[in-house]
Amino acid sequence: MQFSDKRNRTRWVIIFASFFIVILILWNTYSFFQIFKNEEREKMEQWALAMKTMKNADTDTDTELPLKIVQNASIPIIVTQEGKIINNVNIEEDIAKDKDKLAGFLENLKSENNAIPIEYSPGKVQKLYYGDSSLLNKLKYYPIALLLIIFLFGALVYNFYKSTKIATQNKLWAGMAKETAHQIGTPLSSLIGWLEIMKAENVSETILVEIEKDIKRLQTITDRFSKIGSEPALQKKDVIEETHNSFDYLKSRFSNQVSFTFNAPKDPIFISLNPELHSWTIENLMKNAIDAMKGKGELALKIEKDGQYVRINITDTGKGIPKKQYNRVFEPGFTTKKRGWGLGLSLTKRIVEEYHTGKIKVAHSEIGVGTTIQISYKFS
Repeated sequence: MQFSDKRNRTRWVIIFASFFIVILILWNTYSFFQIFKNEEREKMEQWALAMKTMKNADTDTDTELPLKIVQNASIPIIVTQEGKIINNVNIEEDIAKDKDKLAGFLENLKSENNAIPIEYSPGKVQKLYYGDSSLLNKLKYYPIALLLIIFLFGALVYNFYKSTKIATQNKLWAGMAKETAHQIGTPLSSLIGWLEIMKAENVSETILVEIEKDIKRLQTITDRFSKIGSEPALQKKDVIEETHNSFDYLKSRFSNQVSFTFNAPKDPIFISLNPELHSWTIENLMKNAIDAMKGKGELALKIEKDGQYVRINITDTGKGIPKKQYNRVFEPGFTTKKRGWGLGLSLTKRIVEEYHTGKIKVAHSEIGVGTTIQISYKFS
Protein backbone atom coordinates (compact mmCIF):
# COMPACT_ATOMS: atom_id res chain seq x y z
CA MET A 1 0.00 0.00 0.00
CA GLN A 2 1.34 3.43 -0.93
CA PHE A 3 2.03 6.12 1.68
CA SER A 4 -0.69 8.40 0.27
CA ASP A 5 -3.28 5.57 0.58
CA LYS A 6 -2.29 4.97 4.20
CA ARG A 7 -2.51 8.69 4.94
CA ASN A 8 -6.00 8.93 3.37
CA ARG A 9 -7.17 5.87 5.31
CA THR A 10 -5.83 7.34 8.57
CA ARG A 11 -7.55 10.64 7.79
CA TRP A 12 -10.93 8.92 7.29
CA VAL A 13 -10.47 6.86 10.49
CA ILE A 14 -9.87 10.09 12.43
CA ILE A 15 -12.93 11.75 10.85
CA PHE A 16 -15.24 8.81 11.65
CA ALA A 17 -13.81 8.51 15.17
CA SER A 18 -14.47 12.24 15.72
CA PHE A 19 -18.08 11.87 14.54
CA PHE A 20 -18.53 8.85 16.83
CA ILE A 21 -17.20 10.77 19.84
CA VAL A 22 -19.46 13.76 19.08
CA ILE A 23 -22.54 11.48 18.78
CA LEU A 24 -21.59 9.73 22.03
CA ILE A 25 -21.26 13.06 23.87
CA LEU A 26 -24.61 14.29 22.52
CA TRP A 27 -26.32 11.02 23.47
CA ASN A 28 -24.89 11.17 27.02
CA THR A 29 -25.97 14.81 27.34
CA TYR A 30 -29.51 13.89 26.26
CA SER A 31 -29.54 11.03 28.80
CA PHE A 32 -28.44 13.37 31.61
CA PHE A 33 -31.09 15.87 30.53
CA GLN A 34 -33.83 13.26 30.79
CA ILE A 35 -32.58 12.06 34.19
CA PHE A 36 -32.56 15.61 35.61
CA LYS A 37 -35.95 16.34 34.07
CA ASN A 38 -37.46 13.25 35.72
CA GLU A 39 -35.87 14.22 39.05
CA GLU A 40 -37.40 17.70 38.84
CA ARG A 41 -40.76 16.13 38.05
CA GLU A 42 -40.50 14.06 41.23
CA LYS A 43 -39.56 17.20 43.22
CA MET A 44 -42.63 19.02 41.92
CA GLU A 45 -44.86 16.05 42.75
CA GLN A 46 -43.40 16.12 46.28
CA TRP A 47 -44.01 19.88 46.42
CA ALA A 48 -47.64 19.36 45.35
CA LEU A 49 -48.07 16.64 47.98
CA ALA A 50 -46.52 18.93 50.62
CA MET A 51 -48.96 21.71 49.73
CA LYS A 52 -51.86 19.30 49.99
CA THR A 53 -50.60 18.01 53.36
CA MET A 54 -50.26 21.55 54.73
CA LYS A 55 -53.77 22.43 53.56
CA ASN A 56 -55.33 19.43 55.24
CA ALA A 57 -53.09 19.38 58.36
CA ASP A 58 -54.78 19.47 61.77
CA THR A 59 -51.76 20.65 63.84
CA ASP A 60 -48.54 22.64 63.32
CA THR A 61 -46.53 19.45 63.87
CA ASP A 62 -48.10 17.91 60.77
CA THR A 63 -46.88 20.86 58.67
CA GLU A 64 -43.20 20.89 59.73
CA LEU A 65 -41.85 18.53 57.03
CA PRO A 66 -44.16 19.76 54.21
CA LEU A 67 -43.14 23.35 55.01
CA LYS A 68 -39.45 22.48 54.61
CA ILE A 69 -40.17 20.85 51.23
CA VAL A 70 -42.13 23.88 50.04
CA GLN A 71 -39.40 26.29 51.16
CA ASN A 72 -36.63 24.27 49.46
CA ALA A 73 -38.26 24.52 46.03
CA SER A 74 -36.42 26.87 43.65
CA ILE A 75 -38.21 26.02 40.40
CA PRO A 76 -40.67 28.60 38.95
CA ILE A 77 -44.23 27.52 39.81
CA ILE A 78 -47.75 28.76 39.03
CA VAL A 79 -50.86 27.19 40.62
CA THR A 80 -54.26 27.56 38.96
CA GLN A 81 -57.80 26.66 39.89
CA GLU A 82 -60.55 26.55 37.30
CA GLY A 83 -58.20 28.27 34.83
CA LYS A 84 -57.40 31.20 37.16
CA ILE A 85 -53.96 31.86 38.67
CA ILE A 86 -54.20 31.66 42.45
CA ASN A 87 -50.53 31.42 43.41
CA ASN A 88 -46.99 31.77 42.01
CA VAL A 89 -43.59 30.92 43.45
CA ASN A 90 -40.00 31.76 42.37
CA ILE A 91 -41.07 34.12 39.61
CA GLU A 92 -39.46 37.51 39.04
CA GLU A 93 -41.27 40.35 40.75
CA ASP A 94 -41.92 42.42 37.62
CA ILE A 95 -43.62 39.42 35.98
CA ALA A 96 -45.53 38.34 39.08
CA LYS A 97 -47.12 41.80 39.52
CA ASP A 98 -48.22 42.14 35.88
CA LYS A 99 -51.27 39.98 35.04
CA ASP A 100 -50.56 39.95 31.29
CA LYS A 101 -46.89 39.01 31.75
CA LEU A 102 -47.83 36.37 34.31
CA ALA A 103 -50.40 34.88 31.90
CA GLY A 104 -47.76 34.77 29.14
CA PHE A 105 -45.31 33.14 31.55
CA LEU A 106 -47.96 30.52 32.37
CA GLU A 107 -48.26 29.62 28.68
CA ASN A 108 -44.50 29.05 28.56
CA LEU A 109 -44.70 26.74 31.57
CA LYS A 110 -47.50 24.77 29.95
CA SER A 111 -45.29 24.15 26.90
CA GLU A 112 -42.35 22.97 29.03
CA ASN A 113 -43.99 20.41 31.32
CA ASN A 114 -47.32 18.69 31.92
CA ALA A 115 -49.39 20.01 34.82
CA ILE A 116 -49.51 18.18 38.18
CA PRO A 117 -53.05 17.99 39.69
CA ILE A 118 -53.50 18.75 43.42
CA GLU A 119 -56.80 17.37 44.76
CA TYR A 120 -57.51 18.86 48.22
CA SER A 121 -61.01 17.38 48.41
CA PRO A 122 -63.44 15.72 46.02
CA GLY A 123 -64.27 18.17 43.27
CA LYS A 124 -61.69 20.72 44.41
CA VAL A 125 -58.67 20.32 42.12
CA GLN A 126 -55.83 22.75 41.48
CA LYS A 127 -53.18 22.45 38.76
CA LEU A 128 -49.46 23.02 39.33
CA TYR A 129 -47.43 24.25 36.38
CA TYR A 130 -43.64 24.43 36.65
CA GLY A 131 -40.70 25.34 34.48
CA ASP A 132 -37.24 23.94 34.00
CA SER A 133 -34.57 24.94 36.50
CA SER A 134 -31.56 27.06 35.51
CA LEU A 135 -29.36 23.94 35.59
CA LEU A 136 -31.69 22.09 33.23
CA ASN A 137 -31.82 25.07 30.87
CA LYS A 138 -28.01 25.20 30.77
CA LEU A 139 -27.89 21.48 30.07
CA LYS A 140 -30.47 21.95 27.31
CA TYR A 141 -28.24 24.36 25.39
CA TYR A 142 -24.98 22.54 26.16
CA PRO A 143 -25.09 20.36 22.96
CA ILE A 144 -25.51 23.49 20.81
CA ALA A 145 -22.52 25.13 22.50
CA LEU A 146 -20.54 21.90 22.11
CA LEU A 147 -21.35 21.62 18.40
CA LEU A 148 -20.38 25.28 17.92
CA ILE A 149 -17.04 24.72 19.66
CA ILE A 150 -16.39 21.59 17.58
CA PHE A 151 -17.30 23.47 14.40
CA LEU A 152 -14.96 26.36 15.24
CA PHE A 153 -12.19 23.96 16.18
CA GLY A 154 -12.71 22.05 12.91
CA ALA A 155 -12.59 25.30 10.92
CA LEU A 156 -9.37 26.27 12.72
CA VAL A 157 -7.78 22.90 11.96
CA TYR A 158 -8.92 23.07 8.34
CA ASN A 159 -7.50 26.58 7.88
CA PHE A 160 -4.24 25.52 9.50
CA TYR A 161 -4.04 22.44 7.27
CA LYS A 162 -4.89 24.46 4.17
CA SER A 163 -2.38 27.23 4.92
CA THR A 164 0.31 24.64 5.68
CA LYS A 165 -0.44 22.84 2.42
CA ILE A 166 -0.30 26.09 0.44
CA ALA A 167 2.98 27.07 2.14
CA THR A 168 4.44 23.65 1.29
CA GLN A 169 3.27 23.98 -2.33
CA ASN A 170 4.80 27.46 -2.55
CA LYS A 171 8.14 26.18 -1.23
CA LEU A 172 8.01 23.30 -3.71
CA TRP A 173 7.19 25.67 -6.57
CA ALA A 174 9.98 28.03 -5.61
CA GLY A 175 12.46 25.18 -5.24
CA MET A 176 11.52 23.66 -8.59
CA ALA A 177 11.68 27.04 -10.32
CA LYS A 178 15.11 27.91 -8.93
CA GLU A 179 16.43 24.43 -9.71
CA THR A 180 15.10 24.75 -13.28
CA ALA A 181 16.85 28.12 -13.66
CA HIS A 182 20.05 26.56 -12.33
CA GLN A 183 19.83 23.57 -14.69
CA ILE A 184 19.17 25.77 -17.73
CA GLY A 185 22.03 28.09 -16.79
CA THR A 186 24.78 25.49 -17.37
CA PRO A 187 24.03 24.57 -21.02
CA LEU A 188 23.10 28.20 -21.70
CA SER A 189 26.58 29.37 -20.76
CA SER A 190 27.99 26.74 -23.12
CA LEU A 191 25.70 27.88 -25.97
CA ILE A 192 26.87 31.48 -25.53
CA GLY A 193 30.45 30.26 -25.86
CA TRP A 194 29.65 28.27 -29.02
CA LEU A 195 27.92 31.33 -30.47
CA GLU A 196 31.11 33.37 -30.07
CA ILE A 197 33.11 30.60 -31.79
CA MET A 198 30.63 30.55 -34.68
CA LYS A 199 30.93 34.32 -35.05
CA ALA A 200 34.71 34.01 -35.25
CA GLU A 201 34.40 31.37 -37.98
CA ASN A 202 32.21 33.67 -40.12
CA VAL A 203 29.07 31.54 -40.02
CA SER A 204 26.10 32.99 -41.91
CA GLU A 205 24.79 36.14 -40.20
CA THR A 206 21.16 35.00 -40.62
CA ILE A 207 21.83 31.79 -38.72
CA LEU A 208 23.70 33.63 -35.98
CA VAL A 209 20.85 36.13 -35.52
CA GLU A 210 18.29 33.36 -35.07
CA ILE A 211 20.52 31.43 -32.67
CA GLU A 212 21.13 34.62 -30.70
CA LYS A 213 17.37 35.22 -30.45
CA ASP A 214 16.85 31.74 -29.02
CA ILE A 215 19.70 32.19 -26.55
CA LYS A 216 18.22 35.49 -25.38
CA ARG A 217 14.91 33.69 -25.07
CA LEU A 218 16.50 31.03 -22.84
CA GLN A 219 18.07 33.77 -20.76
CA THR A 220 14.65 35.37 -20.31
CA ILE A 221 13.13 32.03 -19.27
CA THR A 222 15.97 31.47 -16.79
CA ASP A 223 15.42 34.96 -15.37
CA ARG A 224 11.69 34.29 -15.01
CA PHE A 225 12.17 31.05 -13.10
CA SER A 226 14.79 32.60 -10.84
CA LYS A 227 12.23 35.22 -9.73
CA ILE A 228 9.69 32.65 -8.54
CA GLY A 229 9.76 32.37 -4.75
CA SER A 230 11.38 35.76 -4.23
CA GLU A 231 10.01 39.29 -4.30
CA PRO A 232 10.47 40.59 -7.86
CA ALA A 233 11.59 44.15 -8.48
CA LEU A 234 8.75 46.27 -9.91
CA GLN A 235 9.38 49.21 -12.21
CA LYS A 236 7.21 51.95 -13.66
CA LYS A 237 6.62 50.67 -17.18
CA ASP A 238 4.24 51.37 -20.03
CA VAL A 239 1.94 48.34 -19.84
CA ILE A 240 0.88 48.85 -23.46
CA GLU A 241 4.44 48.67 -24.77
CA GLU A 242 5.40 45.70 -22.58
CA THR A 243 2.26 43.80 -23.60
CA HIS A 244 2.71 44.62 -27.29
CA ASN A 245 6.29 43.28 -27.23
CA SER A 246 5.13 39.91 -25.88
CA PHE A 247 2.18 39.90 -28.30
CA ASP A 248 4.46 40.48 -31.31
CA TYR A 249 6.91 37.81 -30.17
CA LEU A 250 4.26 35.08 -30.08
CA LYS A 251 2.46 36.36 -33.17
CA SER A 252 5.61 35.81 -35.28
CA ARG A 253 5.92 32.22 -34.07
CA PHE A 254 2.48 30.89 -34.93
CA SER A 255 0.97 29.97 -38.26
CA ASN A 256 -1.29 32.16 -40.39
CA GLN A 257 -4.25 30.02 -39.32
CA VAL A 258 -4.48 32.21 -36.22
CA SER A 259 -5.67 35.76 -36.82
CA PHE A 260 -4.12 38.18 -34.28
CA THR A 261 -5.64 41.56 -33.31
CA PHE A 262 -4.18 44.12 -30.89
CA ASN A 263 -6.14 47.17 -29.67
CA ALA A 264 -4.92 49.71 -27.11
CA PRO A 265 -5.07 53.45 -26.33
CA LYS A 266 -2.51 55.64 -28.10
CA ASP A 267 -1.25 57.23 -24.88
CA PRO A 268 1.01 55.15 -22.62
CA ILE A 269 -0.31 53.74 -19.34
CA PHE A 270 2.34 53.45 -16.63
CA ILE A 271 1.99 50.89 -13.85
CA SER A 272 4.38 49.08 -11.49
CA LEU A 273 5.32 45.74 -13.00
CA ASN A 274 8.15 43.34 -13.59
CA PRO A 275 8.74 43.15 -17.38
CA GLU A 276 9.93 39.52 -17.43
CA LEU A 277 7.05 38.20 -15.33
CA HIS A 278 4.48 40.33 -17.17
CA SER A 279 5.64 38.99 -20.54
CA TRP A 280 5.38 35.47 -19.08
CA THR A 281 1.79 36.21 -18.08
CA ILE A 282 0.80 37.44 -21.55
CA GLU A 283 2.54 34.53 -23.29
CA ASN A 284 0.88 31.96 -21.00
CA LEU A 285 -2.56 33.38 -21.69
CA MET A 286 -1.99 33.65 -25.45
CA LYS A 287 -0.63 30.10 -25.68
CA ASN A 288 -3.55 28.82 -23.63
CA ALA A 289 -5.97 30.64 -25.97
CA ILE A 290 -4.29 29.19 -29.07
CA ASP A 291 -4.41 25.69 -27.53
CA ALA A 292 -8.14 26.17 -26.85
CA MET A 293 -8.62 26.98 -30.56
CA LYS A 294 -6.42 23.99 -31.55
CA GLY A 295 -4.14 26.34 -33.48
CA LYS A 296 -6.86 27.83 -35.67
CA GLY A 297 -9.10 30.83 -35.03
CA GLU A 298 -9.07 34.46 -33.91
CA LEU A 299 -7.15 35.86 -30.97
CA ALA A 300 -7.77 39.46 -29.87
CA LEU A 301 -5.89 41.35 -27.17
CA LYS A 302 -7.48 44.59 -25.99
CA ILE A 303 -6.17 47.09 -23.43
CA GLU A 304 -8.51 49.74 -22.01
CA LYS A 305 -8.80 52.15 -19.11
CA ASP A 306 -11.60 51.69 -16.60
CA GLY A 307 -11.52 54.30 -13.86
CA GLN A 308 -8.34 53.71 -11.85
CA TYR A 309 -7.75 50.35 -13.50
CA VAL A 310 -6.27 49.12 -16.74
CA ARG A 311 -7.95 46.03 -18.17
CA ILE A 312 -6.18 43.56 -20.44
CA ASN A 313 -8.66 41.30 -22.23
CA ILE A 314 -7.49 38.27 -24.20
CA THR A 315 -10.28 36.76 -26.28
CA ASP A 316 -10.20 33.56 -28.32
CA THR A 317 -12.67 31.63 -30.48
CA GLY A 318 -11.97 28.31 -28.80
CA LYS A 319 -14.16 25.66 -27.22
CA GLY A 320 -15.13 27.79 -24.20
CA ILE A 321 -15.22 27.08 -20.46
CA PRO A 322 -18.27 25.88 -18.46
CA LYS A 323 -19.33 28.45 -15.86
CA LYS A 324 -18.76 26.06 -12.97
CA GLN A 325 -15.08 25.85 -13.98
CA TYR A 326 -14.43 29.61 -14.09
CA ASN A 327 -12.48 29.53 -10.82
CA ARG A 328 -11.11 25.99 -11.15
CA VAL A 329 -9.10 26.80 -14.29
CA PHE A 330 -6.67 28.76 -12.07
CA GLU A 331 -6.13 25.89 -9.62
CA PRO A 332 -2.79 24.01 -9.74
CA GLY A 333 -3.13 20.72 -11.61
CA PHE A 334 -6.42 21.56 -13.35
CA THR A 335 -6.22 20.95 -17.09
CA THR A 336 -8.47 19.77 -19.92
CA LYS A 337 -5.53 18.74 -22.07
CA LYS A 338 -4.41 15.14 -22.49
CA ARG A 339 -0.85 16.32 -21.93
CA GLY A 340 0.21 18.97 -19.48
CA TRP A 341 0.62 19.64 -15.78
CA GLY A 342 -2.10 22.27 -15.42
CA LEU A 343 0.34 24.84 -14.01
CA GLY A 344 0.18 27.59 -16.66
CA LEU A 345 -2.92 29.47 -15.49
CA SER A 346 -2.21 28.89 -11.79
CA LEU A 347 1.28 30.33 -12.27
CA THR A 348 -0.23 33.24 -14.20
CA LYS A 349 -2.66 33.92 -11.35
CA ARG A 350 0.19 33.94 -8.87
CA ILE A 351 2.23 36.39 -10.97
CA VAL A 352 -0.76 38.72 -11.43
CA GLU A 353 -2.24 38.65 -7.92
CA GLU A 354 0.70 38.00 -5.59
CA TYR A 355 3.52 39.78 -7.39
CA HIS A 356 1.59 42.63 -9.05
CA THR A 357 -1.43 42.90 -6.67
CA GLY A 358 -3.75 42.67 -9.67
CA LYS A 359 -6.75 40.49 -10.45
CA ILE A 360 -7.32 37.82 -13.09
CA LYS A 361 -10.60 36.13 -13.95
CA VAL A 362 -12.66 34.54 -16.69
CA ALA A 363 -14.62 37.61 -17.80
CA HIS A 364 -16.83 35.72 -20.22
CA SER A 365 -17.01 32.33 -21.87
CA GLU A 366 -19.49 30.50 -24.05
CA ILE A 367 -19.24 26.86 -25.09
CA GLY A 368 -18.31 26.58 -28.77
CA VAL A 369 -17.92 30.36 -29.12
CA GLY A 370 -14.86 31.38 -27.10
CA THR A 371 -13.43 32.80 -23.89
CA THR A 372 -12.24 36.15 -22.57
CA ILE A 373 -9.65 36.20 -19.79
CA GLN A 374 -9.29 39.58 -18.07
CA ILE A 375 -6.35 41.01 -16.11
CA SER A 376 -6.88 44.15 -14.02
CA TYR A 377 -4.07 46.38 -12.71
CA LYS A 378 -4.44 49.56 -10.71
CA PHE A 379 -2.48 52.56 -11.98
CA SER A 380 -1.74 55.94 -10.46
